[in-house]
Amino acid sequence: MQPRNMSMSGVVDLAAVKAAGEAKAKAEQARAEAARAASQGGGAAPSAGAVPPSALVVDVDEAGFERDVLQLSAEVPVVLDFWAEWCQPCKQLSPLLERLVTEAGGRLVLAKVDVDANQMLMQQFQIQGIPAVFAVVAGQVLPLFQGVAPEQQIRDTLAQLVQVAEERFGIIGLEVDPNAAAPAGPAEAEAPAGPHDALLEAAVVALDAGDLGGAVQAYKNVLADDPANTEAKLGLAQAELLARVQHMNPQAVRAAAAENPRDPAAQIAAADLDLVGGHVEDAFGRLVDTVKVTFGDDRDAVRLRLLELFEVIGADDPRVTAARTALARVLF
Repeated sequence: MQPRNMSMSGVVDLAAVKAAGEAKAKAEQARAEAARAASQGGGAAPSAGAVPPSALVVDVDEAGFERDVLQLSAEVPVVLDFWAEWCQPCKQLSPLLERLVTEAGGRLVLAKVDVDANQMLMQQFQIQGIPAVFAVVAGQVLPLFQGVAPEQQIRDTLAQLVQVAEERFGIIGLEVDPNAAAPAGPAEAEAPAGPHDALLEAAVVALDAGDLGGAVQAYKNVLADDPANTEAKLGLAQAELLARVQHMNPQAVRAAAAENPRDPAAQIAAADLDLVGGHVEDAFGRLVDTVKVTFGDDRDAVRLRLLELFEVIGADDPRVTAARTALARVLF
């Protein structure tokens, strides 16, 4: 699914501008005091309000949402990452968001929301599919994008968010104490490199860069030599799925599927969108239903796409098991 562009419409009318201004003044005062302390002591020292780097990426739930997100957003823009353990695209996006927010050095905080454990928040934000990314600035919610996007596009979106927070609300972020980083644990012996580690790493790098074609080819190169490589099979299924939906118009695809319930191509395209959006059961159910009403080559095409989507989710997932059973009933 193409990620939606970030929208800043209506942001200047937010009611929490005053609180944001007060937060800015407090932060500037803390910085000034820190600078004076550093000059008097002959060395750089973090202010009393400095936070450890670990505080920049947090898990939040419904109970702590007001404190950990709404109140904090008067001091720093909070990026909300709605995810779930079963969501494969989330597993690509979340680490990227964590890295980019950490690189921002206190100008952003990432709050991760597990939708399975926080259904009320999912409903309040009207989440239709995951991964879904929002921002909260001065207590107000801004939609950023849905689905997986290229790294540069996400960088640009976060840079715009930082700029809006500072220019329109005076929110300049948190001071990070570099000395508070968690101490390194005992060194672990590195596992010997596998024969395909370089190719698998190249595929991941290509995915992070939005080069889906390069990722697909890298995974295929691994499978050409090792057809049973589980990591490459899963990665290839994910990369091919993302490549298929990258340039789709979701509204047009869903309209075509609704108008042509027996059209295998229309239903296959809609199922791809369903899966990328996190609607796993909908994607599987749509294709099982299409298998029921198609024959010959059309039926084979739908069945094979369903098997590919099983690869994306993983054979051990109970939804895959249920869909396999449903498919077997239809076929036999």
